Amino acid sequence: MKILITGFDPFGGEALNPAWEAIEGIKEIKNVELIKLQVPTVFYQSIQAVVDEAKRCAPDAIVCVGQAGGRYDITLERVAINLDDARIKDNCGNQPIDTKIYDDGENAYFSNLPIKAIVEAIRGAEIPASVSNTAGTFVCNHLMYGVLYFMAKAHLTKQAGFIHVPYIPQQVVDKKNMPSMEKERITKALSVALEVIGSNQKEIIAIGGSEC
Repeated sequence: MKILITGFDPFGGEALNPAWEAIEGIKEIKNVELIKLQVPTVFYQSIQAVVDEAKRCAPDAIVCVGQAGGRYDITLERVAINLDDARIKDNCGNQPIDTKIYDDGENAYFSNLPIKAIVEAIRGAEIPASVSNTAGTFVCNHLMYGVLYFMAKAHLTKQAGFIHVPYIPQQVVDKKNMPSMEKERITKALSVALEVIGSNQKEIIAIGGSEC
């Protein structure tokens, strides 16, 4: 299986992005031809970068990865919504407020990765993981929505989804009481996720909801 995995460049004043740092550490994955792509933390440019690379390499699956500062575990995103509502500016100074991503798109698109199976496998590697029901309203949700939009509209790939990762320790030195995870553990978690996808594992029935 050919998998395109993407990670953002640093944003929001950070010197690095744990998503890309962890992706760079991924070694060979059994049964997977892996293509790595760094994308800009910029509305629409991020989508275009992934679409262009997907057209070039024709992946079976696209896995986008982003930073979620404040989360303590690896989170598999269930859904992306058709809304940009940026709390901060992206890396080109754009800050859309209450704006649809694509006027002809659905209100939401759901990941078709086996997210609960991936969560179970990551936990089996003794790394905290869970299903998330919100990818936010910044460039992470924007990219997830864009990839799923083009999967639905133009058959860009067969499977797609998004994984959020925590800060790594050097990012939280000056952030009091902020959770983090070692880069090596994030890399391991992403490798496990890719192994699950590469083995064509089906989704499982398991508790993965939240009360709030």
